[in-house]
Amino acid sequence: MHPSVRRLAPGFFRRSLDEFKRLSGSALKLEALKMPTKPLPLITFDTPDALTRCKRMSDKDIGGFSSVNIDFHSATDDQPSHLRFNGKISTELPRDQPHIQRTGYAGWRTLDRGYTVFGKQLWDVDLYAYLAIQFKSDGRKYFVNVQTESIVPTDIHQHRLYSKTPGQWETILIKWNEFVRTNHGQLVEPQREMLTQKMRTVGVSLIDRITGPYDLCISRVWATNAGKDDEILRNVKGAISGIELGRSRFRKPESHREKEDR
Repeated sequence: MHPSVRRLAPGFFRRSLDEFKRLSGSALKLEALKMPTKPLPLITFDTPDALTRCKRMSDKDIGGFSSVNIDFHSATDDQPSHLRFNGKISTELPRDQPHIQRTGYAGWRTLDRGYTVFGKQLWDVDLYAYLAIQFKSDGRKYFVNVQTESIVPTDIHQHRLYSKTPGQWETILIKWNEFVRTNHGQLVEPQREMLTQKMRTVGVSLIDRITGPYDLCISRVWATNAGKDDEILRNVKGAISGIELGRSRFRKPESHREKEDR
């Protein structure tokens, strides 16, 4: 078997070295034998370069008219550095494509992380209880999307990004088993457990099909067990209200498994 040119691209050896350091560090710490206490960052929008690891998506890909922008905003006194996901939703159908019967969506996701000498880079979040997101919402009906190495490549696991304080920074913790399996925006049966050992991408979409502007800010996304050693959770806004992290009243979302809420 000969390595392809793509896999031997400039970042291949750097990624391989980083992965070797991670794997050897985990082995020395025996992390696979115990629940990790430190967070696992998935993507942090702390520099403009973070945007290069994201892909924009909208119905424009099939001839629709919704717009989508992702911009970087530096930290200020009252907000962290973040990605701003904004644009306008349109449900207008393309006139020259009669087979297109539905538009009105936009989103973004992280790019696939590439290959190393150990194979395709994936996140193993199996030993973590929650997906954590620090965000500021305009109150629209956004969904968090997680893609894994599923047998069906187009399967996406989704959960509502519930906001209790639109216009303010807040943090949400979502249990992995609260995500539901979908395909092309529809619930799929049977509902299989998410393959958390092989997580490919994470992102956010807006699929409420309500015309008009939207605006969502994301500062960081990470996996966590919400323990006292999670320094990210301890320092973000909208999540911690106790002296001790283990006893704090961070917000967990209500279940959204009812079909009518999708």
